[in-house]
Amino acid sequence: MAKKVVATLKKTEPGKGYAKIVKAVKSEKTGAYTFKEEIVPLDMVQESLKK
Repeated sequence: MAKKVVATLKKTEPGKGYAKIVKAVKSEKTGAYTFKEEIVPLDMVQESLKK
């Protein structure tokens, strides 16, 4: 599914200004890691990674 989302973002002109961020988040209850995905504008990438 990730490849499809990235491919559709690259096809359209407004979509070229976005990036997909995948973060590994550790669960406090179980200690297992989950992955959180989000699509943000290119100018907001650094701010999103700082969270």
